[in-house]
Amino acid sequence: MALSSMTGFSRSHGTSGLYTFEWELKSVNAKGLDLRVRLPQGWDDLEGTVRKRVGEAVSRGTVYANLNVKRAGSAAVARINEDVLASVLDAARGLASRAGALPPTVDGLLAVKGVIDIVEPESGEAEIATAKAAAIAAFETALSGLVEMRDREGVSLGEILTQRVNDIERLAARAEAAPGRKPEAIKTRLAEQIATLLDASDRFDPDRLSQEALLIATKADIREELDRIGSHVAQARELLSKGGPVGRRLDFLSQEFNREVNTTCSKSNDVELTNIGLEMKNIVEQFREQVQNLE
Repeated sequence: MALSSMTGFSRSHGTSGLYTFEWELKSVNAKGLDLRVRLPQGWDDLEGTVRKRVGEAVSRGTVYANLNVKRAGSAAVARINEDVLASVLDAARGLASRAGALPPTVDGLLAVKGVIDIVEPESGEAEIATAKAAAIAAFETALSGLVEMRDREGVSLGEILTQRVNDIERLAARAEAAPGRKPEAIKTRLAEQIATLLDASDRFDPDRLSQEALLIATKADIREELDRIGSHVAQARELLSKGGPVGRRLDFLSQEFNREVNTTCSKSNDVELTNIGLEMKNIVEQFREQVQNLE
């Protein structure tokens, strides 16, 4: 199964009789699956199907699904609201009889709010049902386009993440081979420091200092951290090869990488090892940032 990104965009168009419609789908990063649907009035019954199909095709990300519908080919109709007109006429006659005002004109009556209603021509149930079925078909096209784009982005992310894992492994190998991480080198540096202290003062116990030096040398060894980094590299490669919705697991793995690298840097008392650790920390951060885009 291929990797998939959480970001994508797709659009589709369709027509059915006098209806034309356009779907626009967009997805962005999210911790889980969050679907936000916007449908025109009267088309709300499509939401259940839309949610079901998105849930089957996508497992993570915020997905926006917007439908725009237009009905072409027939003009709106102006209708007289008889009840409102009758009320206006009664009021006008009453005023005319009491104040001697002129009778209302036609254009004056039509200018009164509510006398004229502008209504769209009604569609038959069969026409609407056919249009909604066509809209769902167009949605399927848009959804396929969205998934395809997410998959393409996933391929690119997979290549980037694989390169970052290779970089981490390369730096771990450099740390493994660094002369400064060998216990002998650590002991030598500590012995030199102890000798300097002994030269400066005769109050230090040489045997006690030697014991402390051996303990510090043992704690300074990064063998355990390098082994865990190697294990994390193997797990990352397995997940990238497996594909599918592995973004959360890789995000957790990036945190583990970061923890081991931080410990390596804190233990290091060698300039070369410190520089390797800092470079690895930068690579791990790049790995983590890219993982945030994975489904």
